[in-house]
Amino acid sequence: MITLYSYPGLFGVADNNGYGLKVFAFLKLVGLPFAHRHIIDASQAPRGQLPYLVDGDETIGDSETIIAHLIRRYRLTINAGLTTAERDTDHMITRMLDDLYWVMSYSRWKDEQFWPAFRDALCREHPSLTMEQLHKAREFNAQRYYYQGIGRYDPPAVYARGLADLQVLANLIPNDGYLHGAKPTSVDAAIYGFLANIYFYPIETPLKQFLVLQAHLVRHCTLLHAAVS
Repeated sequence: MITLYSYPGLFGVADNNGYGLKVFAFLKLVGLPFAHRHIIDASQAPRGQLPYLVDGDETIGDSETIIAHLIRRYRLTINAGLTTAERDTDHMITRMLDDLYWVMSYSRWKDEQFWPAFRDALCREHPSLTMEQLHKAREFNAQRYYYQGIGRYDPPAVYARGLADLQVLANLIPNDGYLHGAKPTSVDAAIYGFLANIYFYPIETPLKQFLVLQAHLVRHCTLLHAAVS
């Protein structure tokens, strides 16, 4: 039995972290049965990070490594028709989403304008969380942002990075279908993981304000959301 361990959901999204939602969406798209366990303590996870997957006697961390494992073990054909150029595009998009992750996280945990709304939503939907846990997480994230580098920027410069990433996605996503055609591939699950964690949140960050105006991105996000919900 496959078990996915990831952060709790929020605002009707199955995981409030883009990487966990990416794996969740991938599992749904390929039709593999799995159990989903929401946790916040990552101390037992590989490298101390969520999400991770338990598949029989194997424990796998890192969203890309998890997906590669599933494709190999279960002989999944979701990416079988991709060209070399399309696979290269997917790799670049995946790395760009890594950049977008930091901006999204900053908007939730660091930016004083949006932190209260995110904090209150977590407390409302997950009453077992304590303010002490949330403040410790906020302090930890502030350190991460500083050492990663984004915490040294002022907010407009932070959001400029994320908006540039979203603009590239808006340029790439077609008018209909998915990134590479009529059927979704693993990169569509990755894109959904991040877009859904902006679009479905009633928190008007600069990322949200931009995203709702991009018809291609909204269509892609809602299409995937319906497919995996």
